[in-house]
Amino acid sequence: MPNYRYQMKTPGGQVSVGVLAAENAMAAASALRAQGNQVMQLVPVTHTEKSWADRFKMLNQGTGPSQRDVLSFTSQLAVMIRAGISLRAAIEGISEQTDNVRFRAVLMQIKQDVESGKQFSEALTKHPKLFGPLYVNMVRASEMSGSFSQMLDRVAAYLAQQIETRQMVIGAMIYPGVIASLAICVTIFLLTFVLPKFAAVFAGKEAALPWPTMFLMTLSAFMVEWWYVVVMGLIAAVVGFFFFFTRSEVGGWWWDRVLLTVPIFKKMFRALYISRSLHTMGELVNAGVPMLDTIAITGDIAGNRLFKKMWRAVYGSVKTGKKIAQPLYKSALLPKSVVQMISAGEESGKLGEVLDEVSTFYSKQLRETIKTVTSMIEPIMIMIMGGIVGFIAMSIILPIFKLSTLVK
Repeated sequence: MPNYRYQMKTPGGQVSVGVLAAENAMAAASALRAQGNQVMQLVPVTHTEKSWADRFKMLNQGTGPSQRDVLSFTSQLAVMIRAGISLRAAIEGISEQTDNVRFRAVLMQIKQDVESGKQFSEALTKHPKLFGPLYVNMVRASEMSGSFSQMLDRVAAYLAQQIETRQMVIGAMIYPGVIASLAICVTIFLLTFVLPKFAAVFAGKEAALPWPTMFLMTLSAFMVEWWYVVVMGLIAAVVGFFFFFTRSEVGGWWWDRVLLTVPIFKKMFRALYISRSLHTMGELVNAGVPMLDTIAITGDIAGNRLFKKMWRAVYGSVKTGKKIAQPLYKSALLPKSVVQMISAGEESGKLGEVLDEVSTFYSKQLRETIKTVTSMIEPIMIMIMGGIVGFIAMSIILPIFKLSTLVK
Protein backbone atom coordinates (compact mmCIF):
# COMPACT_ATOMS: atom_id res chain seq x y z
CA MET A 1 0.00 0.00 0.00
CA PRO A 2 1.55 3.35 -1.04
CA ASN A 3 2.30 6.13 1.42
CA TYR A 4 1.18 9.75 1.02
CA ARG A 5 2.76 12.79 2.65
CA TYR A 6 0.04 15.19 3.75
CA GLN A 7 -0.26 18.74 4.99
CA MET A 8 -3.59 19.58 6.63
CA LYS A 9 -5.32 22.11 8.82
CA THR A 10 -6.96 20.69 11.93
CA PRO A 11 -10.39 21.84 13.21
CA GLY A 12 -8.49 23.98 15.74
CA GLY A 13 -6.72 25.84 12.93
CA GLN A 14 -3.29 24.23 13.42
CA VAL A 15 -1.26 23.02 10.45
CA SER A 16 -0.11 19.41 10.70
CA VAL A 17 2.10 17.27 8.45
CA GLY A 18 2.68 13.54 8.35
CA VAL A 19 2.60 10.33 6.31
CA LEU A 20 -0.49 8.17 5.72
CA ALA A 21 -0.80 4.75 4.08
CA ALA A 22 -3.80 4.38 1.75
CA GLU A 23 -4.84 2.52 -1.40
CA ASN A 24 -4.87 5.71 -3.47
CA ALA A 25 -4.89 9.50 -3.17
CA MET A 26 -8.68 9.70 -2.97
CA ALA A 27 -8.81 7.22 -0.07
CA ALA A 28 -6.08 9.12 1.78
CA ALA A 29 -7.88 12.44 1.35
CA SER A 30 -11.20 10.92 2.48
CA ALA A 31 -9.59 9.47 5.61
CA LEU A 32 -8.13 12.87 6.56
CA ARG A 33 -11.35 14.77 5.89
CA ALA A 34 -13.37 12.22 7.91
CA GLN A 35 -11.59 13.53 11.01
CA GLY A 36 -12.71 17.09 10.26
CA ASN A 37 -9.37 18.15 8.77
CA GLN A 38 -8.85 20.35 5.71
CA VAL A 39 -6.39 18.80 3.24
CA MET A 40 -3.89 21.39 2.03
CA GLN A 41 -1.41 19.12 0.25
CA LEU A 42 -1.22 15.40 -0.51
CA VAL A 43 1.63 13.88 -2.52
CA PRO A 44 2.91 10.31 -2.92
CA VAL A 45 6.07 9.44 -1.03
CA THR A 46 8.87 8.61 -3.44
CA HIS A 47 11.37 5.96 -2.35
CA THR A 48 15.00 6.97 -2.47
CA GLU A 49 16.19 3.38 -2.80
CA LYS A 50 15.54 2.22 -6.35
CA SER A 51 15.27 -1.33 -7.66
CA TRP A 52 17.21 -2.55 -10.67
CA ALA A 53 14.08 -2.05 -12.80
CA ASP A 54 13.83 1.56 -11.64
CA ARG A 55 17.50 2.11 -12.35
CA PHE A 56 17.01 0.66 -15.84
CA LYS A 57 14.18 3.15 -16.43
CA MET A 58 16.57 5.95 -15.47
CA LEU A 59 18.50 5.23 -18.68
CA ASN A 60 15.59 6.71 -20.65
CA GLN A 61 15.31 9.89 -18.61
CA GLY A 62 16.98 11.92 -21.32
CA THR A 63 14.34 11.04 -23.92
CA GLY A 64 11.55 13.45 -24.70
CA PRO A 65 8.09 13.06 -23.17
CA SER A 66 5.62 10.85 -25.01
CA GLN A 67 1.85 10.80 -25.25
CA ARG A 68 1.86 8.02 -22.65
CA ASP A 69 3.43 10.47 -20.18
CA VAL A 70 0.67 12.97 -20.97
CA LEU A 71 -1.97 10.24 -20.54
CA SER A 72 -0.56 9.17 -17.18
CA PHE A 73 -0.40 12.79 -16.01
CA THR A 74 -3.99 13.47 -17.09
CA SER A 75 -5.37 10.35 -15.40
CA GLN A 76 -3.55 11.03 -12.12
CA LEU A 77 -4.54 14.69 -12.16
CA ALA A 78 -8.22 13.80 -12.56
CA VAL A 79 -8.10 11.45 -9.54
CA MET A 80 -6.27 13.96 -7.34
CA ILE A 81 -8.60 16.84 -8.26
CA ARG A 82 -11.60 14.67 -7.35
CA ALA A 83 -9.90 13.88 -4.04
CA GLY A 84 -10.01 17.57 -3.19
CA ILE A 85 -6.33 18.31 -3.70
CA SER A 86 -5.48 21.74 -5.06
CA LEU A 87 -4.29 21.96 -8.67
CA ARG A 88 -0.86 23.27 -7.67
CA ALA A 89 -0.30 20.49 -5.13
CA ALA A 90 -1.56 17.84 -7.54
CA ILE A 91 0.83 18.92 -10.32
CA GLU A 92 3.72 19.06 -7.85
CA GLY A 93 2.91 15.59 -6.53
CA ILE A 94 2.71 14.07 -10.01
CA SER A 95 5.95 15.75 -11.09
CA GLU A 96 7.81 14.27 -8.10
CA GLN A 97 6.97 10.73 -9.19
CA THR A 98 7.58 11.31 -12.91
CA ASP A 99 10.64 9.44 -14.18
CA ASN A 100 11.13 11.47 -17.36
CA VAL A 101 13.32 14.46 -16.54
CA ARG A 102 12.10 16.61 -19.41
CA PHE A 103 8.45 15.99 -18.63
CA ARG A 104 9.11 16.77 -14.96
CA ALA A 105 10.56 20.13 -16.02
CA VAL A 106 7.44 20.79 -18.12
CA LEU A 107 5.16 20.03 -15.16
CA MET A 108 7.18 22.28 -12.85
CA GLN A 109 6.89 25.10 -15.39
CA ILE A 110 3.12 24.57 -15.52
CA LYS A 111 2.97 24.61 -11.71
CA GLN A 112 4.87 27.90 -11.60
CA ASP A 113 2.50 29.43 -14.16
CA VAL A 114 -0.53 28.30 -12.14
CA GLU A 115 1.02 29.75 -8.96
CA SER A 116 1.54 33.08 -10.74
CA GLY A 117 -2.21 33.29 -11.34
CA LYS A 118 -2.54 31.90 -14.87
CA GLN A 119 -5.33 29.54 -15.85
CA PHE A 120 -4.31 25.90 -16.25
CA SER A 121 -5.31 25.96 -19.93
CA GLU A 122 -3.18 29.06 -20.49
CA ALA A 123 -0.19 27.36 -18.86
CA LEU A 124 -0.63 24.37 -21.19
CA THR A 125 -0.42 26.51 -24.33
CA LYS A 126 3.33 26.99 -23.72
CA HIS A 127 3.85 23.30 -24.54
CA PRO A 128 1.92 22.71 -27.81
CA LYS A 129 3.86 19.57 -28.76
CA LEU A 130 2.58 17.78 -25.65
CA PHE A 131 -0.77 19.46 -25.09
CA GLY A 132 -2.40 20.04 -28.45
CA PRO A 133 -5.34 22.29 -29.35
CA LEU A 134 -7.90 19.61 -28.43
CA TYR A 135 -6.42 19.16 -24.96
CA VAL A 136 -6.20 22.90 -24.30
CA ASN A 137 -9.67 23.73 -25.61
CA MET A 138 -11.35 20.94 -23.64
CA VAL A 139 -9.59 22.05 -20.45
CA ARG A 140 -10.54 25.69 -21.14
CA ALA A 141 -14.18 24.68 -21.64
CA SER A 142 -14.14 22.74 -18.34
CA GLU A 143 -12.68 25.73 -16.50
CA MET A 144 -15.65 27.78 -17.66
CA SER A 145 -18.26 25.11 -16.88
CA GLY A 146 -16.78 23.87 -13.58
CA SER A 147 -16.45 20.20 -14.66
CA PHE A 148 -12.66 20.01 -14.48
CA SER A 149 -12.09 16.46 -13.20
CA GLN A 150 -14.79 14.97 -15.46
CA MET A 151 -13.27 16.69 -18.48
CA LEU A 152 -9.82 15.38 -17.58
CA ASP A 153 -11.30 11.87 -17.53
CA ARG A 154 -12.70 12.45 -21.04
CA VAL A 155 -9.36 13.78 -22.27
CA ALA A 156 -7.56 10.76 -20.77
CA ALA A 157 -10.03 8.38 -22.44
CA TYR A 158 -9.50 10.17 -25.76
CA LEU A 159 -5.71 9.97 -25.46
CA ALA A 160 -5.86 6.28 -24.51
CA GLN A 161 -7.98 5.45 -27.55
CA GLN A 162 -5.71 7.41 -29.90
CA ILE A 163 -2.62 5.65 -28.54
CA GLU A 164 -4.31 2.26 -28.89
CA THR A 165 -5.39 3.04 -32.46
CA ARG A 166 -1.90 4.21 -33.42
CA GLN A 167 -0.39 1.02 -32.00
CA MET A 168 -2.85 -1.15 -33.94
CA VAL A 169 -2.04 0.57 -37.23
CA ILE A 170 1.71 0.45 -36.60
CA GLY A 171 1.41 -3.22 -35.63
CA ALA A 172 -0.40 -3.96 -38.89
CA MET A 173 2.39 -2.27 -40.85
CA ILE A 174 5.24 -3.98 -39.02
CA TYR A 175 4.53 -7.46 -40.41
CA PRO A 176 4.76 -6.56 -44.12
CA GLY A 177 7.81 -4.44 -43.34
CA VAL A 178 9.55 -7.41 -41.69
CA ILE A 179 8.65 -9.77 -44.54
CA ALA A 180 9.79 -7.25 -47.16
CA SER A 181 13.09 -6.74 -45.32
CA LEU A 182 13.55 -10.51 -45.10
CA ALA A 183 12.86 -10.87 -48.83
CA ILE A 184 15.45 -8.19 -49.63
CA CYS A 185 18.05 -9.82 -47.36
CA VAL A 186 17.46 -13.27 -48.90
CA THR A 187 17.72 -11.83 -52.43
CA ILE A 188 20.97 -10.03 -51.58
CA PHE A 189 22.36 -13.22 -50.02
CA LEU A 190 21.53 -15.28 -53.11
CA LEU A 191 22.98 -12.69 -55.48
CA THR A 192 26.21 -12.11 -53.55
CA PHE A 193 26.99 -15.59 -52.13
CA VAL A 194 25.14 -18.24 -54.14
CA LEU A 195 25.17 -17.01 -57.75
CA PRO A 196 28.91 -16.20 -57.82
CA LYS A 197 29.56 -19.94 -57.25
CA PHE A 198 27.99 -20.64 -60.66
CA ALA A 199 29.95 -17.93 -62.47
CA ALA A 200 32.82 -20.35 -63.21
CA VAL A 201 30.37 -22.99 -64.46
CA PHE A 202 28.73 -20.60 -66.92
CA ALA A 203 31.97 -18.87 -67.98
CA GLY A 204 32.43 -18.90 -71.78
CA LYS A 205 28.89 -20.16 -72.38
CA GLU A 206 27.12 -16.81 -72.26
CA ALA A 207 25.59 -17.25 -75.72
CA ALA A 208 23.70 -20.37 -74.56
CA LEU A 209 22.36 -18.82 -71.36
CA PRO A 210 18.74 -17.63 -71.21
CA TRP A 211 18.12 -13.92 -70.54
CA PRO A 212 16.98 -14.38 -66.89
CA THR A 213 20.28 -16.07 -66.08
CA MET A 214 22.31 -13.43 -67.90
CA PHE A 215 20.40 -10.68 -66.09
CA LEU A 216 20.97 -12.24 -62.65
CA MET A 217 24.65 -12.99 -63.33
CA THR A 218 25.23 -9.37 -64.40
CA LEU A 219 23.34 -8.11 -61.34
CA SER A 220 25.28 -10.49 -59.11
CA ALA A 221 28.64 -9.30 -60.48
CA PHE A 222 27.60 -5.70 -59.91
CA MET A 223 26.50 -6.35 -56.31
CA VAL A 224 29.67 -8.26 -55.46
CA GLU A 225 31.74 -5.39 -56.80
CA TRP A 226 29.60 -2.51 -55.56
CA TRP A 227 27.67 -4.01 -52.62
CA TYR A 228 28.31 -0.99 -50.40
CA VAL A 229 26.78 1.29 -53.05
CA VAL A 230 23.66 -0.90 -53.11
CA VAL A 231 23.34 -0.92 -49.30
CA MET A 232 23.91 2.83 -49.01
CA GLY A 233 21.49 3.41 -51.89
CA LEU A 234 18.73 1.40 -50.20
CA ILE A 235 19.23 3.21 -46.90
CA ALA A 236 19.30 6.59 -48.64
CA ALA A 237 16.14 5.73 -50.61
CA VAL A 238 14.20 4.71 -47.48
CA VAL A 239 15.38 7.69 -45.42
CA GLY A 240 14.85 10.12 -48.29
CA PHE A 241 11.37 8.82 -49.01
CA PHE A 242 9.96 8.73 -45.46
CA PHE A 243 11.87 11.61 -43.87
CA PHE A 244 12.09 14.09 -46.74
CA PHE A 245 9.79 13.30 -49.66
CA THR A 246 6.63 12.43 -47.68
CA ARG A 247 7.19 15.47 -45.45
CA SER A 248 7.41 17.86 -48.37
CA GLU A 249 4.28 19.57 -49.69
CA VAL A 250 4.17 17.73 -53.02
CA GLY A 251 5.33 14.39 -51.63
CA GLY A 252 2.98 14.65 -48.66
CA TRP A 253 -0.06 15.16 -50.88
CA TRP A 254 1.00 12.26 -53.11
CA TRP A 255 1.58 9.93 -50.15
CA ASP A 256 -1.69 10.82 -48.42
CA ARG A 257 -3.51 10.14 -51.68
CA VAL A 258 -1.72 6.81 -52.10
CA LEU A 259 -2.77 5.68 -48.60
CA LEU A 260 -6.41 6.16 -49.61
CA THR A 261 -6.08 4.39 -52.98
CA VAL A 262 -3.87 1.29 -52.43
CA PRO A 263 -6.31 -1.65 -52.65
CA ILE A 264 -5.24 -3.52 -49.50
CA PHE A 265 -4.65 -0.59 -47.16
CA LYS A 266 -7.17 2.04 -48.31
CA LYS A 267 -10.06 0.65 -46.24
CA MET A 268 -7.91 0.58 -43.10
CA PHE A 269 -6.63 4.15 -43.47
CA ARG A 270 -10.05 5.43 -44.49
CA ALA A 271 -11.56 3.99 -41.29
CA LEU A 272 -8.64 5.42 -39.29
CA TYR A 273 -9.08 8.98 -40.56
CA ILE A 274 -12.89 8.93 -40.27
CA SER A 275 -12.76 7.53 -36.74
CA ARG A 276 -10.12 10.03 -35.62
CA SER A 277 -11.89 13.02 -37.17
CA LEU A 278 -15.36 12.25 -35.85
CA HIS A 279 -14.10 11.20 -32.41
CA THR A 280 -12.17 14.47 -32.09
CA MET A 281 -15.13 16.50 -33.29
CA GLY A 282 -17.53 14.69 -30.96
CA GLU A 283 -15.35 15.27 -27.92
CA LEU A 284 -15.02 18.98 -28.68
CA VAL A 285 -18.73 19.44 -29.36
CA ASN A 286 -19.66 17.67 -26.12
CA ALA A 287 -17.11 19.80 -24.25
CA GLY A 288 -18.81 22.98 -25.42
CA VAL A 289 -15.97 24.24 -27.62
CA PRO A 290 -17.16 26.79 -30.26
CA MET A 291 -18.03 25.11 -33.56
CA LEU A 292 -15.50 26.98 -35.72
CA ASP A 293 -12.69 26.09 -33.31
CA THR A 294 -13.95 22.50 -33.26
CA ILE A 295 -13.82 22.19 -37.04
CA ALA A 296 -10.37 23.81 -37.25
CA ILE A 297 -8.94 21.46 -34.61
CA THR A 298 -10.58 18.45 -36.26
CA GLY A 299 -8.88 19.28 -39.55
CA ASP A 300 -5.47 19.67 -37.89
CA ILE A 301 -5.76 16.33 -36.07
CA ALA A 302 -7.21 14.35 -39.02
CA GLY A 303 -3.76 13.11 -40.04
CA ASN A 304 -4.30 13.27 -43.81
CA ARG A 305 -4.05 16.30 -46.08
CA LEU A 306 -7.11 15.32 -48.09
CA PHE A 307 -9.23 15.12 -44.93
CA LYS A 308 -7.70 18.38 -43.70
CA LYS A 309 -8.71 20.06 -46.96
CA MET A 310 -12.24 18.71 -46.55
CA TRP A 311 -12.57 20.11 -43.03
CA ARG A 312 -11.17 23.45 -44.16
CA ALA A 313 -13.97 23.59 -46.73
CA VAL A 314 -16.44 22.82 -43.93
CA TYR A 315 -14.89 25.61 -41.84
CA GLY A 316 -15.33 28.14 -44.62
CA SER A 317 -18.91 27.03 -45.22
CA VAL A 318 -19.91 27.17 -41.55
CA LYS A 319 -18.27 30.57 -41.22
CA THR A 320 -20.70 31.90 -43.83
CA GLY A 321 -23.67 30.50 -41.91
CA LYS A 322 -24.20 27.16 -43.67
CA LYS A 323 -24.66 23.73 -42.13
CA ILE A 324 -21.76 21.33 -41.49
CA ALA A 325 -23.25 18.58 -43.64
CA GLN A 326 -23.74 20.76 -46.72
CA PRO A 327 -20.08 20.80 -47.95
CA LEU A 328 -19.58 17.19 -46.78
CA TYR A 329 -22.08 15.96 -49.37
CA LYS A 330 -19.68 17.21 -52.07
CA SER A 331 -16.75 15.17 -50.69
CA ALA A 332 -16.06 11.54 -51.53
CA LEU A 333 -14.05 10.97 -48.34
CA LEU A 334 -17.04 10.45 -46.06
CA PRO A 335 -19.77 7.90 -46.87
CA LYS A 336 -23.13 9.45 -47.64
CA SER A 337 -24.70 7.56 -44.73
CA VAL A 338 -22.28 9.24 -42.31
CA VAL A 339 -23.03 12.69 -43.75
CA GLN A 340 -26.77 12.00 -43.42
CA MET A 341 -26.32 11.10 -39.75
CA ILE A 342 -24.31 14.27 -39.17
CA SER A 343 -27.07 16.27 -40.85
CA ALA A 344 -29.70 14.57 -38.66
CA GLY A 345 -27.61 15.33 -35.57
CA GLU A 346 -27.44 18.99 -36.54
CA GLU A 347 -31.18 19.22 -37.05
CA SER A 348 -32.03 17.44 -33.78
CA GLY A 349 -29.40 19.25 -31.68
CA LYS A 350 -27.70 15.94 -30.81
CA LEU A 351 -24.62 16.30 -32.99
CA GLY A 352 -22.22 15.28 -30.21
CA GLU A 353 -24.08 12.02 -29.54
CA VAL A 354 -24.26 11.18 -33.25
CA LEU A 355 -20.53 11.82 -33.72
CA ASP A 356 -19.71 9.60 -30.72
CA GLU A 357 -21.80 6.74 -32.12
CA VAL A 358 -20.36 7.01 -35.63
CA SER A 359 -16.76 7.25 -34.36
CA THR A 360 -17.35 4.19 -32.15
CA PHE A 361 -18.67 2.26 -35.15
CA TYR A 362 -15.63 3.15 -37.26
CA SER A 363 -13.28 2.32 -34.40
CA LYS A 364 -14.73 -1.19 -34.37
CA GLN A 365 -14.53 -1.34 -38.16
CA LEU A 366 -10.88 -0.26 -37.97
CA ARG A 367 -10.05 -3.16 -35.63
CA GLU A 368 -11.79 -5.64 -37.93
CA THR A 369 -10.11 -4.14 -41.01
CA ILE A 370 -6.67 -4.39 -39.41
CA LYS A 371 -7.27 -8.09 -38.71
CA THR A 372 -8.41 -8.61 -42.30
CA VAL A 373 -5.46 -6.72 -43.77
CA THR A 374 -2.99 -8.64 -41.60
CA SER A 375 -4.48 -11.98 -42.65
CA MET A 376 -4.36 -10.95 -46.33
CA ILE A 377 -0.81 -9.63 -46.22
CA GLU A 378 0.69 -12.88 -44.94
CA PRO A 379 -0.06 -15.07 -48.01
CA ILE A 380 0.64 -12.19 -50.42
CA MET A 381 4.09 -11.51 -48.94
CA ILE A 382 4.88 -15.24 -48.85
CA MET A 383 3.90 -15.51 -52.53
CA ILE A 384 6.08 -12.53 -53.43
CA MET A 385 9.05 -13.90 -51.49
CA GLY A 386 8.53 -17.35 -52.97
CA GLY A 387 8.32 -15.86 -56.46
CA ILE A 388 11.64 -14.04 -56.06
CA VAL A 389 13.43 -17.10 -54.70
CA GLY A 390 11.78 -19.30 -57.34
CA PHE A 391 12.83 -16.96 -60.14
CA ILE A 392 16.44 -17.04 -58.96
CA ALA A 393 16.37 -20.84 -58.56
CA MET A 394 14.90 -21.40 -62.04
CA SER A 395 17.42 -18.98 -63.56
CA ILE A 396 20.16 -21.26 -62.22
CA ILE A 397 18.54 -24.60 -63.02
CA LEU A 398 17.39 -23.85 -66.59
CA PRO A 399 20.86 -23.21 -68.06
CA ILE A 400 22.21 -26.31 -66.32
CA PHE A 401 19.56 -28.45 -68.09
CA LYS A 402 20.21 -26.61 -71.36
CA LEU A 403 23.97 -27.11 -71.13
CA SER A 404 23.59 -30.79 -70.29
CA THR A 405 21.40 -31.22 -73.42
CA LEU A 406 23.99 -29.53 -75.60
CA VAL A 407 26.72 -31.81 -74.22
CA LYS A 408 24.68 -34.89 -75.13
